[in-house]
Amino acid sequence: MTRVAPAPAFGLLAAMVLTAFALAVGVGSVALDPATVLRALAGDGDATARGIVQGLRLPRAVAAFATGGSLALAGAILQVLLRNPLADPYVLGVSGGAAVGALMAMLVGAAAWATPVGAFAGALASTVIVFVLARGSGAWSPIRLLLTGVIIASGWGALVALILSLAPETQLRGMLFWLIGDLSSAPAAWTPLAILAVGTAVVLPFARDLNALARGESVAAALGVAVTRLPWLMFSLAALLTAVAVTTAGAIGFVGLIVPHGVRLLFGNDQRIALPASVLTGGALLLAADTLARTALAPSQLPVGIVTALVGVPVFLYLLLRER
Repeated sequence: MTRVAPAPAFGLLAAMVLTAFALAVGVGSVALDPATVLRALAGDGDATARGIVQGLRLPRAVAAFATGGSLALAGAILQVLLRNPLADPYVLGVSGGAAVGALMAMLVGAAAWATPVGAFAGALASTVIVFVLARGSGAWSPIRLLLTGVIIASGWGALVALILSLAPETQLRGMLFWLIGDLSSAPAAWTPLAILAVGTAVVLPFARDLNALARGESVAAALGVAVTRLPWLMFSLAALLTAVAVTTAGAIGFVGLIVPHGVRLLFGNDQRIALPASVLTGGALLLAADTLARTALAPSQLPVGIVTALVGVPVFLYLLLRER
């Protein structure tokens, strides 16, 4: 496949993101023309249009972009560290651990700040369990990694079922809708975007080290990479990004799997390009999926996790066949 040059590639991705944002703020049960949207963004024009754009659609669009970008960046980091294109926060159980941590905080009625803390603790715990068990005493094994991730994800699923069975009926419907993946009531918009920006700024200086680590630990060590500290720093960052995404929109699957893989096919394996490209592509993909989810059956809204699953399942099966 012909690879796309970096400069036009990022121009194309930027245009794709802007188009996705334009559709997200302009399309819905109340259609708004571009001029009305621009006036509303500037704080002018009709009060109703300003309320729809600034109060509803723009924050949701920002939350969708931040969630998609966080999941794609976490998936890209995991796939590089494990040298496995099937690694993904959802498939490996990291999203499940974050969901359990967040649901536990909701169940006990903890303060609002405890939900993201619980999600991060669950994601980090799942990361440590999966990677330690899959690593064992030898090299990474793709089959062992996937099996371990599936088993741990099943365990988290059992805990999720237990929490739902103990939850009062007043919380149950919201928990179920959130677990599928939903952006209709995202708790924050700009905070996840800020964390995504910080995470991207943290990982980019290590892009050359990740390029070396992708060739194997012995090669990376010979090139002066801290092969002991760097993976755990990146694992922690991936867990944080996953926790932010789960706290914002629930357990949305497959974005972290298909986006980094597609970016590598188009732009190559240089992480200086692949990592920021994954952020832009993942954000645009989830933004487009959320726009479809809330407009396909308007005024009713579908959970965005349904849309990503319908796309992600066949792509995941295709990747499994390629790996075999």
